[in-house]
Amino acid sequence: MKNCFAKLCAAACLAALLLSAAGCAKTGENAGAQTEDSGYREDAATADLQAAVQEALGEAYWPNMDIDAQMLEDLFSVPAELYVEFSGQMPMISTNVDTLLIFKAAEGKEADLEAALNAYRDYNINEAMQYPSNMGKVQASQIETFGRYVCFVQLGGDLTEVEESAQDSDAAIIEHCEKENAKALEAIEELLLK
Repeated sequence: MKNCFAKLCAAACLAALLLSAAGCAKTGENAGAQTEDSGYREDAATADLQAAVQEALGEAYWPNMDIDAQMLEDLFSVPAELYVEFSGQMPMISTNVDTLLIFKAAEGKEADLEAALNAYRDYNINEAMQYPSNMGKVQASQIETFGRYVCFVQLGGDLTEVEESAQDSDAAIIEHCEKENAKALEAIEELLLK
């Protein structure tokens, strides 16, 4: 009887071990699929990415006030649990809207960060009161993700010459701001590419 009980226990333990091993193998396969190489580094400091944008845009880079975590949550509705690091700047003067936000997302939170930034962007385009001179910058704003890094760019600098030289100044301003945003995103991507 003791021998039969011992064999039964051994069989139960072996079955549990096999099931556990099968579960681990399956999890390992899924984990590999989720962490595929994006082609982007994950060790870049967001402050370095911000500095690269400032250098790329030169005098056309207008944000001049650092954004802290509290402002980020209050103004942009981005809670701290969505990111592990961020750098951001906006203008001290509220009549200007040039803004740069660069996040290193918390693991698996890239889509949540994008959603929060898209909600902020949509609100500014469709509901917020804007100075007419800022509408082109707001409409040209962009959210871009490079691996774990999620970026919001709303840049354009001085638009005086653009407004004066174009017949359709609204379209010209949007086009100008899109080009400035593209320069900023290109500078970020260049540093993040492996």
